Parts: sequence; structure tokens; C-alpha cells
Amino acid sequence: MHVLQGAPALIAYIDTALRFRFVNETHRRWFGADPAELIGRRINEAMDAQSYLGARAALLHSLAGHATHYEGELACGTLRRYVHGHFRPDLDGEGQVRGAIAVFTDITERHALELQLRESEQRFFQAFQHAAIGMALVHPDGQFMRVNAALCAMLGYTDKALLACNWRDLTHPDDLATSEALARQLADGSREAFQTEKRYLHHDGHTVHVQLSVSQVRNEAGRLRYVVTQVQDISQRHHLEGKLFREHQLAEATLSSIGDAVLTTDPSLHVTSLNPIAEAMTGWSAGEARGRRMDEVFRLYDADSRASVQNPLREAIRRNAIVNLSGKVVLVHRNGFETPIEDSAAPIHDHAGNVIGGVLVCHDVSENRALALKMIHLTQHDALTGLPNRSLLPARIEQAAHRAAMHDRRCALLYLDLDNFRHVNEALGYEGGDQVMQAVAQALRETLREDDTLYRYVGDEFVLLLPRMDDACEAVAMAERLLRRCERIALPGVPSLQVGASIGISVFPDDADGGDALLRHASTAMYEVKVAGRGGWRRYTSAMSERAAIVRNIEQSLRDALANDALALHYQPMVDARSGRLVGVEALLRWQVDGRDVFVPDQFIPVAEDSGLIVELGEWVLRQACMQSRQWRRHLRTIPISVNVSPLQFRHERFHPQLVALMDACDIGPGQLELELTERTMMAGGDATARLLERIRQHGVRLSLDDFGTGYCSLSYLKHFPVDTLKIDRSFVHDVIADVDTAAITRAIIAMARSLGKTVVAEGVETAEQADFLREAGCTLLQGFRYGAPMSAAELERWLAASPA
Repeated sequence: MHVLQGAPALIAYIDTALRFRFVNETHRRWFGADPAELIGRRINEAMDAQSYLGARAALLHSLAGHATHYEGELACGTLRRYVHGHFRPDLDGEGQVRGAIAVFTDITERHALELQLRESEQRFFQAFQHAAIGMALVHPDGQFMRVNAALCAMLGYTDKALLACNWRDLTHPDDLATSEALARQLADGSREAFQTEKRYLHHDGHTVHVQLSVSQVRNEAGRLRYVVTQVQDISQRHHLEGKLFREHQLAEATLSSIGDAVLTTDPSLHVTSLNPIAEAMTGWSAGEARGRRMDEVFRLYDADSRASVQNPLREAIRRNAIVNLSGKVVLVHRNGFETPIEDSAAPIHDHAGNVIGGVLVCHDVSENRALALKMIHLTQHDALTGLPNRSLLPARIEQAAHRAAMHDRRCALLYLDLDNFRHVNEALGYEGGDQVMQAVAQALRETLREDDTLYRYVGDEFVLLLPRMDDACEAVAMAERLLRRCERIALPGVPSLQVGASIGISVFPDDADGGDALLRHASTAMYEVKVAGRGGWRRYTSAMSERAAIVRNIEQSLRDALANDALALHYQPMVDARSGRLVGVEALLRWQVDGRDVFVPDQFIPVAEDSGLIVELGEWVLRQACMQSRQWRRHLRTIPISVNVSPLQFRHERFHPQLVALMDACDIGPGQLELELTERTMMAGGDATARLLERIRQHGVRLSLDDFGTGYCSLSYLKHFPVDTLKIDRSFVHDVIADVDTAAITRAIIAMARSLGKTVVAEGVETAEQADFLREAGCTLLQGFRYGAPMSAAELERWLAASPA
């Protein structure tokens, strides 16, 4: 009895007359009632009427001989408790009911929490049902458990029809793999929530672009109960982004192709962008100029007084008006060269009309402008196929990666190499091979989507940029389409040959975190296809270390070859354009064993440049060439030798003293040695480079500007270069017969060079028609397979012996 009195539960014994026969002390604690005063009283007298009516049915059921439960409110005066009651009948020895034992547990706090929970759930489902965005509760198996009106309207389904669906039924097929992967991560607990963009299929079949926010609800045991999905229709945004992207691409293409320089700044006149013409005219790359003061990059002077001219963009931003440059003004290049210009400046406004920057547009008013613009176009595009070439690719990749990162999307590169294309050239000749290359380029171009861009990278290699992708599988699908399209290209007269391709795929940001890595990894993946037998595609994986291993192998083997004197120089004749007589040779490095290439120069020279080995390699080439010159002078005749010098070698501090020492040791006289330097090498370093070039010329060394015509500065600043010879780039020579514009440019280059007293060498001459054109145009020297392939010193001596005197 003592135990019952101290129990926390309210305990009472009630007889069949509904009177209390026992009441414990809990009555006092709960309701302030004296238990002794309750004994003998009827329940309806002691209890609140409403409480009595609530519990009466359960009590009577118990007095009828059945155990029963009750949950509800008990009250006495103003004091109330929410209880869970248990009634058990009390039987005598004959099994007759003589009363009931009632035990009540206080669950007031639990009941209050349950009320709050129910109210919260009601508020949630009210908000769920009437939310402006689509919402759904989804079972772990993917079945919709509950959907709101907004989601039904978004996808064109009734509530009942949508609840009969699985989310997989509505997902665009191209997004299914990504969605499945995210769902698995949510189920296994590796993700607690995620956001993504995907495509659903509307009931009428059209695509709905949505943004999903997905979170999970788990039970006490940690098992996934259901998923809460918020769905926002972004179809309009997606359409506008696509339109904006296309407009931006159009603007980029326009700025890259127009003949005027365009430069933009922020309101404080710090440079934000330069187009290619502005880069060429100022000498600053867009990357170098960005963030610098306008006056540092775009320096203006009065052509007559030489006084500094205020930049019109400052006035345009201050006045919020268009301002034109007045008077004769010259733009000073970063390296000191000057170009007469005309320009105008204007403020840039945001949608509210506020000035957020400025734009300056100018053009070269010198007589060279039109010719220079045509040359820039030719150097940025492949003359054979009309495709953009590799010069434009790095910037385009970086732009695509930047936009993909901003919009949480992907972009990809496909690196395509035509398989065994040399067999095509062998079967059809070089002209037939060119025709096939044009057909391949056209076929690939026809396979592209609207935003994709194809580049001819080098030789028989192409790079395709896919700037906008929602899923990596789009790149795979494109690769398969390209392969099928290549297979359908017919080769005239050679049915046994077929155009095949190997394609490497690299996806941003999955496979690479930047433009350089994206291109490198796509190339690595393409090489894996080659190794595996060609004719297919592979996507880059981190396990593809073979390419890097090969580069390391080339570097180490090259070091060994250099140390063991396993390299050789071959010499290609340069002949007089009129007489055909040999007037010199170009020394070309070869790495061969038993007459076969170990690696071709296009493979090992880039490795040497990247590793810094090019300096030591260049020293070896220069030394061997000087020694060969001495040997020919002693035993044959004087043959001037032209040697290529890399930018790294030229800028090295020991280059000049080593050159002088070699010339002394080999007794090299004036005009017997010529150094071929690129325009980039000569332009770099400003006055210091110019002084070094003059010092070299003082030793009787001739200087040749290699690959002339590949930069804007070549025409405007040719007279500033201390060079003796111009070598016209083979890309111009290749098309002088077939392309009228190229022919006109080539004639102009030759005429300008001759007017400045320069010797002109055309390299890459392969046909009699090309030679006749160049000879008639006034070209001095010709070089190419038409007159002789690169050959060893011994072969050149035999070639000379067989040639007419």
C-alpha cells in the first residue's frame, strides 16, 4: 500500500456503484484533493463533468469485465492534466466483477508536443500545397508520394497522374545517369542534400529545364523515409542564358575579326579587355593589360609636336558622351614603334543608365592597314580548310571554362587525330590529300551544334570545343557522331582506304580545372586511343599517365642522345630563284637510327623547350653547323649555313659569347652564318634585344626573320628590325596559286621587303607553279621539296656533284 501511495501515477479503485474505494496521494499532487475525502464518493461528484464523460465509457467497459484504455483530459476545478489511463477489471473468487483498478499516467507535456507537431505539419503541408514553386515528397524507390499544384502545372499532369509516376519516368534521357548517381549518393548517406539543374519531360513532350533542391528525411534508425524536392522552372532563364551566350559569342567573334582595335575600361580607367587588333597595336596581351591604367597601355602623342595627348576616354566618361580624337595622333607600341590612328571613345552604361566603364575604338590609318588585317585573318585561320587555327584556341577554352564554372555547367574538348593520313597522301598525292582534308573539315563542321567550334590544330589534328553541356555524356555522343561521319567520307579512286579518327575527350570541371589541362588531357586521351589500335574515342582519366611517361622518356632519351652524339644535322638547299644555283642551306636537327626517325622534330623539340634542354640542344646545333661550314670550306666550297635559334637560347646570357667563340674557332667569315629568329624573339626585350642583334651583325652574322607574316607588327615595324633576310611563311606559299588574296599579300610582302633592301626567301615551295609565281613576284631565294628535301652532309655533297654548275 505504501508503494501505491508514493507512485507517480494516479491510482484509484472504483466499485461497481462507481464510488471510489481507494485513491493514492497523487490526487493531492495533481489536483490538490485530499484522498481521504474522496473515499466513498461517486466519480461524477468528484470529477469535472467533462472529464467524467470522457472517461466514463472506458470505465464502464472495464466494469463489464474488459481491460481497456483511455486517453484524454482529467480536470478538477482549474487544474488539468492530459493522461493516458488503463482500466483493469477486479474479479472475485467466482469470477464476478467487483470493481475496476484505474491507473493514469501524466502525458501532458507529450500531448502538447504532439499538438505542436500536428500544427507544424499542417502549416508545412499548407505551405507545400500552395507554394509558388513545385514541391514533392518522393519515396526512396523514386515514386512520388505527394506533389503540389505548382509541380502538376509545371509538368502538365493531374495530381493523380503524377502520383502514379516515378521521377525516372519524367527525367530527360540524357540527364538520367547524373540523376541516378545523385540519388544513390543521397540513399547511401554520402550526401545529405544537393542542388542541380536537369531537364524534365512535360506531359506534352517538350523539355522543361528545372533547378532542383533535394534534402532527405530519415527515421530514428537512420533509414531514409522520403526525399523532399523543391523544383523551380528555369526554362525561361535557360532560354535567355542561351540567347545571351550566343550574343556574347557573336560579340566575341565580331571583336576578334573586325579591323579596328577595341579597348574597354572600368570607370576609373583601368583596362578590362583588348581585342586582338588592340593587342597587336599596343604590344600588350589582354591578360597583361587587364587592371593596368589606360595611359600605361594606350599611349598617345601628337605626331607633329611630340607632346603627350590626353586619352579621349577620360573625357568621354567625365562628360558621359562620345568623344573623338582630334588632330594627327600616333599610338606608341609597347616597344616604341608608332602607328598613326583615328579613334573615338564612349561611355558604357548599365540598364539604369549609369556609367560603368568606357570603350575606345581606333584604327590604323597608315597605308599598311588593309594588308595587315588580311594577314591577321590568315594567321588566325587555316588557309586550306577555312577553320580557326590553334592561335585562337587557348583564349576560347578559358572563356568556355569560366562560363561553365559561373553557371555550374560543363564544357569539353574533343581532340581528333585522323588515323594514318600519310597513307592518303601517299595514295592521292599532296593535292589529293588536301582535297580530302577539306572534305573532312566540311564533314566535321556539318556535325556540330550551334555553339560548338572546330579548330584545325596542326597537320591532321583537329580540336572541337563544346562550350555548353549539361552532362558529360553529350561529349561522348558527339565523338560517336564524328567517328560515324568520318567513316562516310569517300576517297576517290582508292576504295581500299578509309578515313578513320582517334578522339580524346576531356570535360571541365570533371577532368581538368583549367584550359591548359583540358587541352593536355584531351590530347592524352587521344593518344590512349592510338595506343589501343586507333579508330575510337576515350575520355580522359587520371590513370592515363602513359603520355606523361612518354614525354619523360623522350626527355631522358634526348639527354642521352645529346651526351652520346647520337643526333645529326640535315641540310635543305636554298637556291637562287632565277638560276636555280645553290646559294645556302638551312641546318635542320634530326634524331635518327639507321636512317629512321626515333622521334620527329615536332615530337622532341616541344619537349626540349618545356624542359629547358633546348638551350643545350641549340648550342650543339650551332657548334655542329659551324664545324660543317669549316669542313666544306676546306674540302668543297663555301656554303652559307642558316641556323634556327630558339627564344630561350637567344635570351640566355652565354649565347653571345659562345657564338663569338665558335666563329673564332671555326674561322667563320662574314656572310657564312645566318641566324633565323622568330618575330616574337625579336620583339621581346625591347632595346636590349635590338642592341644584341646589332652586336651579332657586327661579327658578320646575317639575321633572318623566320615565318614572316604571322603577326600584325610585321608590316608596320619591319623597318625597325635589324634583319637581312625575310622568310615568307609556308602557309602563304601553299596557297599563292589557289587563293587570290594570299597571292596579293605575298606579292606585297616581297615588294615591301625588297624596297627595304631585304633578301626574301620563300620556304615550303613544292610545285613548279608556286616557283614561277614567286620568281615573277621578285622573290630572291626559294626553299622546299621542289629543290631538295633535308639531307645529310654527304648526301648534299652528292647532290651538288650531280647538279649542273
